[in-house]
Amino acid sequence: MGEGGLAGRVVSEGVVQPEWIDVNRHMNVAYYVLAFDHAVDDLAARLGITEEYILATAGSTFAVECHVTWQRELCEGESFVVTSQIAAYDNKRLHQFQRMYHASEHYLAATAEWMNLHVDLGSRRVSAWPEGTLHALREFVATQGAFCRPPEFGKRMLVREPVFSVEDYTGE
Repeated sequence: MGEGGLAGRVVSEGVVQPEWIDVNRHMNVAYYVLAFDHAVDDLAARLGITEEYILATAGSTFAVECHVTWQRELCEGESFVVTSQIAAYDNKRLHQFQRMYHASEHYLAATAEWMNLHVDLGSRRVSAWPEGTLHALREFVATQGAFCRPPEFGKRMLVREPVFSVEDYTGE
């Protein structure tokens, strides 16, 4: 376990805003993704990928895949924290797993799994991480704690016993 008994390292925190509440009187799915995306940016800043870095190097990161699971609702005014763990990286890619916890009760509210690429903004093509970012990635991994594979990690959506499945559909 990481900080305060939470899995991973805390990278972001927030409070559920009134405008984030939907007709079901809880935080709308879009705002979970927004909060997780802000946490991606917060981790990137810890790795040295800041607005100054982007302006100076014309390098940034693009999200290319995200999978979110919802575990337990958050409601207006409740505080949350987002933790991150790096599952894998190479010279161009970063695979991270995030958990959103209720800040005081520490229950798991949601998870997000991301694949991000380093991109040269001039060419709009994938490019290698600079050495400084690779060093920061190594340091983060060394201090993130054990990565115990959570059940949500790499999860595939499926209906266990479907009445209908597109995989069986012939269109006739």
